[in-house]
Amino acid sequence: MARTSLPFILLAFAGLAACTPGGEAKPDAAATVQVADALCRPTPIGRKTTGCYLTLTAGADDRLVSVSSPVAGRAQIHESRVESNMMMMYELKEGLPLPAGQAVELKPGGNHIMLLAVAEPLTAGDTVALTLTFASAPPVEVTAHVGQPVLIDSGDASH
Repeated sequence: MARTSLPFILLAFAGLAACTPGGEAKPDAAATVQVADALCRPTPIGRKTTGCYLTLTAGADDRLVSVSSPVAGRAQIHESRVESNMMMMYELKEGLPLPAGQAVELKPGGNHIMLLAVAEPLTAGDTVALTLTFASAPPVEVTAHVGQPVLIDSGDASH
């Protein structure tokens, strides 16, 4: 009887092994987004808005679709561009594309995160929690330092 039931036991064990999540339970490295150099500017006196900057690198094509922070009533993903010799900002309502393996830098004078309706003034040395939500990758929580960004060129914007 033991010899006859052994194949059935092995078959049942193989079936159970096939049903377990195995490697699927671990996040796929290609479906993750790495975040570096997160920084938010101090809020200007009397203002309740500020800009945040960071670098995103996605393992697979993805899109940053939203940002939230407990320090702000809302957050938006913006792009800045010069139109008629004036710097203009627009919300990226469809989010920010993240091509696989390419570092996408959010920086002053370019794409950035705007924190709006900031509850308390942000001063240099503070930290800001940001939750980044992507179209495919799991959300990423990051702590941004508050300070002034180091500007390489003279194309500085006010945020």
